[in-house]
Amino acid sequence: MCSFDEIPHAELMRSVARRISDAKVLRLIKLWLKAPVEECDEKGNRRLTGGKGQQKGTPQGGVASPLLANIYMRRFLLAWQQHFATKLKAHVVNYADDMVILCRGTAEKAKEAAEKIIMGMKLRMNQEKTRVVNAWRQPFDFLGYTFGPCYAVRSPDVYLGAKPSKTRIKRLYGKVREHLSRSNTDPYEEVIATLNWMLAGWAQYFSYGTLTRAYRAVDWLVERRLRGWLCRRHKDQGRGTRHFPTNKLYREYGLVCLANRLAVQRSNA
Repeated sequence: MCSFDEIPHAELMRSVARRISDAKVLRLIKLWLKAPVEECDEKGNRRLTGGKGQQKGTPQGGVASPLLANIYMRRFLLAWQQHFATKLKAHVVNYADDMVILCRGTAEKAKEAAEKIIMGMKLRMNQEKTRVVNAWRQPFDFLGYTFGPCYAVRSPDVYLGAKPSKTRIKRLYGKVREHLSRSNTDPYEEVIATLNWMLAGWAQYFSYGTLTRAYRAVDWLVERRLRGWLCRRHKDQGRGTRHFPTNKLYREYGLVCLANRLAVQRSNA
């Protein structure tokens, strides 16, 4: 909704000083905010940002940036709770500088109120990422999930639900593709062990909501990529479906199947 780059240092330090009285720690945080940061642009060119003259923004990727952002964004939450939560019957869900306002029939007023508070905090609302949607008709993404209308299997019923977003599935596949590149010549046991670790970590986060279709999509993508990697390893000129069928990938090579894992978890619940 807003950006780490816009947080003013003076106001942020006042918020921090309400919680920390040690002058040395406060000075250290202030120096850290002004530390130059090396970044790479889309073309891979390196550049330095920040520095002593910087008056706003927290270092991108800094370990303390999310914490400092939460401290500063607490101003927004307090103002919202005091002036608009009851009046607009609107609930705020936030993580760092990203947030969703949940309400019924007061969305436009909620957006105007949020922008007013944000401007008062010397921040700028990201208009490109901010939109008003009817969740029953339009899905929206938040923290890697897509929230919106979902459809029951073999039923015309529609319900509000959540599922892993297509963007996050593509991002996972990108990591899998990088891991199973031609240059990876490690023993297949180690390669698949790392692959399973990646899949288990992804499924640990995406363990809420409607999961079956997303898990099956991930399984299919990973199967296809691993089969291609094994074909190159064994100099198999075909697609590998005969030498490396699906059952063999899971049973002999030990690949994790997210869909099967989900089915077992649900049967034991």
